[in-house]
Amino acid sequence: MVAIWLATLKGVFRDRVFWGILVVAGLLLLIPAASTLSMRQVVELSITLSLSLVSFVLFLLAIFLGAPLLWRDMERRYTYSLLGLPLSRSAYLLGKFAAVATFLTLVVLALAPLIAGIVQYTVGVYPSARPVLWSNLALALGFDLLKYLLLVALGFLFASVSTSFFLPIFGTISLFFAASVSQEVYDYLQSPAGESLSPFLHGSATFFYYLIPNLSAFDLKPHAIYGLPIAAGTLGLTLLYWGVYTGIVLTLAVLLFNRREMK
Repeated sequence: MVAIWLATLKGVFRDRVFWGILVVAGLLLLIPAASTLSMRQVVELSITLSLSLVSFVLFLLAIFLGAPLLWRDMERRYTYSLLGLPLSRSAYLLGKFAAVATFLTLVVLALAPLIAGIVQYTVGVYPSARPVLWSNLALALGFDLLKYLLLVALGFLFASVSTSFFLPIFGTISLFFAASVSQEVYDYLQSPAGESLSPFLHGSATFFYYLIPNLSAFDLKPHAIYGLPIAAGTLGLTLLYWGVYTGIVLTLAVLLFNRREMK
C-alpha cells in the first residue's frame, strides 16, 4: 500500500492538469488589488476571494485529478499489471485515495501561508474595525479540505463500478452541486411552504437529504470572514460526520472494486 501511495503521489505531481491548475492558484496574487473594489470591507473581501479561490482550486483537483484517477489507471491497463503482483485490491484502492488525500493536503499547506500573507497585507494597508481571527481562517481551510476529500472518495466509489470517464467525473460534479444545496432544500421542506408538497415528494426529498452528503456543514467561510464564534461541539460533530461518511463510502468502493471483473 505504501508503494502505491508513493507512486501515485509522484504521478499526480507530474500530471499536466496539476500544473495548469496551479496557474489558476496564481490568481491569489491579484486579490489585494481586487479587494480594493470594496470601499468599506476590503479585508472581508480579501478573505472571501482567497477562500473562494482555494476552494475552486481544490474542486478542480478533486474532480479532474482525484475522482477519475482509479478509472484512468484501469483505462491505461496499469491496474491489471499491478494487481498481478501480491497486492490486494483493497490496498490498491486505499493507497490511491491516501495519495490523493496527501496531495490535496500539501496543496492547502502550500497555499495557506500565501493566503495569510495576502490577508495580513490587506489588514496593514486597509485597517479593519473587525479583527481577523486566524484560527477561524485555518479551520475554514481545513474543513474545506475535508469536503473535497469526501468528494474524492465519492469519485472513487463511482470509478469502482464505471467503465467510462462519464460517471466518475460528471457523477461527482452532479453530486457535489446537489450536496451543496441539500441543507437549503431540507430547510424548505420544514417550512410551511414545504409542508404543502405531496407526501411522496416530501418523503423522497427527505430520503435523499439523508442519503447524500451535506457539504454545507463544512462551509466555515462566514465564520472566517466576519470573525463569528465556532462551537467546539459543532466542529466535533462535523468531524465525526466526515469520518463516518467517508469510511462508509470507501468501504463500499472497496467491496464493489473487489467484486469487479478485470478483463
